[in-house]
Amino acid sequence: MSTQKEYWNSVADTKEFTTPMQSAVFCRYVNRDAAILDVGCGYGRVLNELHGLGFTRLLGIDFSERLIERGKRQFPFLDLRLQPADTIDFPDGSFDAVLLCAVLTCIVSNEAQEALLAEIKRVLRPGGLLYVNDFLLNSDVRNRERYLAWEKVYGTYGIFELPEGAVLRHHDPARIRELLADFDTLEQEDVTYRTMNGHTSRGFYFAGKKREDA
Repeated sequence: MSTQKEYWNSVADTKEFTTPMQSAVFCRYVNRDAAILDVGCGYGRVLNELHGLGFTRLLGIDFSERLIERGKRQFPFLDLRLQPADTIDFPDGSFDAVLLCAVLTCIVSNEAQEALLAEIKRVLRPGGLLYVNDFLLNSDVRNRERYLAWEKVYGTYGIFELPEGAVLRHHDPARIRELLADFDTLEQEDVTYRTMNGHTSRGFYFAGKKREDA
């Protein structure tokens, strides 16, 4: 099995990410001149959408060199930067809003997810907005079978490997509530997403405000 970074580098020029940004929701809570960080920005597709809506202070980080390179070719006007997966190299309270779009699905361990949320809380100002979209557990036969098979390897129901090498996770809603406990929910909805390989999956989007004491 390749590492996650090796996998995403290997498919950087061919995969099209598919979870849609709920831009109308985001625009209700974030001003056009807000400082916005996209964590796990991939090739910058979400930031490009926000750029088209008039947002001006946009920054994206990702751990895949090849995804960043693709983004710089495709959207040369965006500020996209290579960043190690376990850190966010900015001072406390640097951003008014943080995006986390289909990133938790790629970070399968509880510990790594919690470390990332801790970094996001650190760089997000009190009262700032966190926008998340990601995948939830499915109940169809195909998914149940692979959840059960890979649970024996990873010890968590919902983690699975794709034949092409990616390790991914679909989440119990209770797990999402745990991760987002320091944010006051502004809007949240369960939705159906198309995956990068053309299947459908349960998912959600969330917009929440960082608590002043978080």
